[in-house]
Amino acid sequence: MKLQPGREAVVRVAVATLWTSPEAVRPVDRPALTAGADILAWVSGLDTDQQVGDCVLSQLLLGERVLVSELRPDGWARVVAVEQPAAKLDPRGYPGWLPSEQLTPVDPSTDTGTDLPLVVDSTVTGLHDAPNGPVVLPGVVVGTRLVPAGPARDDWRPVHVPGHAAPLWLPDEHLVATSAEAPAAAQALAVAQRLLDVAYVWGGLSAHGIDCSGLVHLAWRRFGVLLPRDADDQAVATTPLALGAERPGDLYFFARPGRKIHHIGIVTAPPGNGGERRMLHACYRRRRVIEEPLPADRTATLVGAHRV
Repeated sequence: MKLQPGREAVVRVAVATLWTSPEAVRPVDRPALTAGADILAWVSGLDTDQQVGDCVLSQLLLGERVLVSELRPDGWARVVAVEQPAAKLDPRGYPGWLPSEQLTPVDPSTDTGTDLPLVVDSTVTGLHDAPNGPVVLPGVVVGTRLVPAGPARDDWRPVHVPGHAAPLWLPDEHLVATSAEAPAAAQALAVAQRLLDVAYVWGGLSAHGIDCSGLVHLAWRRFGVLLPRDADDQAVATTPLALGAERPGDLYFFARPGRKIHHIGIVTAPPGNGGERRMLHACYRRRRVIEEPLPADRTATLVGAHRV
């Protein structure tokens, strides 16, 4: 099977990066462009300015579906990430470019639709060629959905992996079953808290590097809730609260006067009697995920609290 425009494909690497255009990539981005997509090496090589370059739109996780809209002879694919809602850009999902060798056609024999029965709960794990065998695919992150290939054996679970003919294995304790029940806000907050100190990367959506709306998207994605990818769309998709009524796991949104929402954080404590507020967020200024009280200049741009 080959990739074809107009048809769906799936991501075959642990984390694929969605770019604004093939021409926008920089020499420092080379590790993220290979067939193996070494995202950890890529993030490690970025300086603080390169972490916020506007050439990155988002990232896609292993097994994530895309709709292929164009294939270029130089090995690039224009796609729509159908599992990342982005209504203002494309009603089908988030559009962008990625190397076509990081995709593989959907395999009907292992395709169970979008509601897959297992999800990675380990912050970062690797897929092995056998129980206790060598790692074949490192860097798989929390929120990745996988199709089981049989029962667990000696505390290892076989899973179908796009681009691999034989099942790969990972510790059974790194997986949980998906649930049809909506998560409690505290559960999503607990996932986000595990990403404290992860590097801020504009467009990042993984435990290797992440941005503010990516942190929120990934925390709820772990429980099968697909929030929009960008902060302003996330505000539309959630329920406004009266300021003062927020509780841990709710969301804070920020905007400058007359401008659209540009930042989001996750509430970590009820507001104090003096109006003090705390949140967990991927901080552009500090270039990492932090938990902190809202400073005065941040409070001045607080435009609302919402609940998922």
